[in-house]
Amino acid sequence: METSSRPEFCLHSWGANSYGQLGQGHVEDQSDPRLSDTAPLQNKAVRAVSGGGGHSVVVTENGEVFVCGQNDRGQLGLGHNADISTLQLCPSLSQRVTQVACGWDFTLLLADYGRVLACGSNAFGQLGVGQTVTHSADLQVVERLREPVVSVAAGLRHSLAVTHSGCVYQWGRGLFSHAKRALSPQPVPAHLSSTVPTLVPGLEQKTPQLVSAGAVHCMCLTGDGNLFLWGSNKHGQLTAKEPFLSSPTPVKNSLLGGEKVIRVWSGWTHIVAQTETGRVFTWGRGDYGQLGRQILMKQHPERQSAGPSAGGGNQEACLPAEVEVLHGATHVACGSEHNLAIVGPTKHRSVLSEVQLCDEKAGAAEGELTNLMYLVPAP
Repeated sequence: METSSRPEFCLHSWGANSYGQLGQGHVEDQSDPRLSDTAPLQNKAVRAVSGGGGHSVVVTENGEVFVCGQNDRGQLGLGHNADISTLQLCPSLSQRVTQVACGWDFTLLLADYGRVLACGSNAFGQLGVGQTVTHSADLQVVERLREPVVSVAAGLRHSLAVTHSGCVYQWGRGLFSHAKRALSPQPVPAHLSSTVPTLVPGLEQKTPQLVSAGAVHCMCLTGDGNLFLWGSNKHGQLTAKEPFLSSPTPVKNSLLGGEKVIRVWSGWTHIVAQTETGRVFTWGRGDYGQLGRQILMKQHPERQSAGPSAGGGNQEACLPAEVEVLHGATHVACGSEHNLAIVGPTKHRSVLSEVQLCDEKAGAAEGELTNLMYLVPAP
């Protein structure tokens, strides 16, 4: 009898579980990794795991979406607002999903033909459907994105997308208050204050391919290996002197060993980037150890007067530095204030493409990650 070569996977989860986001059928916190109930998956291969403040999303290789956890704003896309403690198929999807991005209490799905679907809270316009909808338990098509999308990202309360032609769009007012304080008396640019997708200026002819987002900052990686950053620089995550950058600004290649960037990830206030030779650099907030390296207590005089504002911590963390033990990492995942990495050859590299979880207990972008889901090959 011919056997399938497709591997079966176990889903382990642990941490905060107040809303059933661990998918274990209850709402008790777990201090040790335990198996989630994957019976609804019926041994399907999994493409990605992602999550928000209190909800989790699993996408299978055939494009189905399974959800669990907090659902008070309809972020599970199930058509109701009841929390779910085990993985449940999102039944309203009639098209294959290829990517998922979760914000604090909303969800973005990238489906076939480059369509973006959104559900959950729209209090800050983060769903991209205008201001008339406060929240939605049904998946909404982001109609203003009129051409196919190739990459989506969700920050705490803002969203990003890259289209097939290389245009970058932003929506959601999650960065508005930060921008207003930093830019006053100048007006806040449209892409930082819009509730519908608005073109991000400054990336024309830059071949954008991928976007990612922190709590209140944005990132765009181009096809030629350049990394552009904008938004809040409170913790030095933009490698700039200004406290806020309203338009995309490139990271100097000299800060990354003179190499091109091939992959990038973001926590709430820190960034991890991998270059073409496999080197991994980190920078931004580091007081929880999220940079994976020792931070020298050294100040840079040239940044004293113009550097990141109070709360930004040690100036040394503002500069990208290599974490040598991560050289050649095949997967990296950033939580709010911690990271996971797979380093070295692995038989199942394509299992995990994304882990993105936030803190259910924090009311703003200053908390720590409290829950986690992870995929491993079944024994």
